[in-house]
Amino acid sequence: MEINFMTEGVEMPCIDQAAVSLWIEAVARNHGKAVGTLTYVFCDDEYILATNKQFLGHDYYTDIITFDYSNSRRIAGDMVISLETVRSNAQMLGVDYQSELLRVIVHGVLHLCGINDKGPGEREIMEQHENEALAMLQS
Repeated sequence: MEINFMTEGVEMPCIDQAAVSLWIEAVARNHGKAVGTLTYVFCDDEYILATNKQFLGHDYYTDIITFDYSNSRRIAGDMVISLETVRSNAQMLGVDYQSELLRVIVHGVLHLCGINDKGPGEREIMEQHENEALAMLQS
C-alpha cells in the first residue's frame, strides 16, 4: 500500500495523512479490495480545468477527477482534487470544508472500488457509500 499526497499550486490541506491513509485502506477492504498505489494531487480550479480538458475533453470545473489503474483485487489510481471547488461546494451545500474534502477524498476511492455516479439512481448509491465511509472515520 502506498498513498501519496501532493500539491499543484496550492498549500497542502490540513489533513492527518496517516489517519486518512488507514481510513482509505479500511474503506477499500470493506469493498473487497486491497490498496495499491494511490496518488492525490490537490490543486486549484485552473489546474483541474486544464486536466479535464487535456485528458477527458471536458471544458468545465469539477471537484475531483479519478484516473483508474486498478485491477480486479487491488485499487490504484491518481485523483486530482480542486480545493477551490471543494470549498465553494461546501459553502453552497452549507457543510464544513473539512467534511466536504474528506467526502471528495473517499469519493475517488469508491470510484476505484467500482461504484459509479452518472447513471440513473447511481448518485444516491454513491452518496450512501460516502456516508458509510465517513461514519467509519468518525467512529
